[in-house]
Amino acid sequence: MKNLIYIAFMLLCAQSYAGVAVIVHPSNASSFDDSTIKRIFTGKEKSFSNGNKAIPIGQEAGSAATEEFNSKVLNKSSAQLKAYWSKLIFTGKGTPPKEASNDAEVLQTVSGNPDTIGFVSSSAVTGDVKVVKEF
Repeated sequence: MKNLIYIAFMLLCAQSYAGVAVIVHPSNASSFDDSTIKRIFTGKEKSFSNGNKAIPIGQEAGSAATEEFNSKVLNKSSAQLKAYWSKLIFTGKGTPPKEASNDAEVLQTVSGNPDTIGFVSSSAVTGDVKVVKEF
């Protein structure tokens, strides 16, 4: 019994430290750094370095991938991000990224549209997308 509790604890810890991968369509040859990704997902950058429009796809608030992304990439809590977007929406200066319900939906959207960029749990990545950065 003690071993089962230990194993369950280790699995939970491993999941909480799972990374998040920023993904694009395989045909997207743009360059990406932390700043570019942050600017795209905060509405400050509207296109990729190749000139194509950038369409960011997020995940629902509260998902593990979203919490990880917000913390590691955007350096904001969910509450801070909600306040940020509320202000931009109210002033008509921006709209938040579209939201998918899970990793699978983000993978499907990004693999089907060369102008999208999204994030998923690193463990969910498939060969249908290209990982441009892992956090």
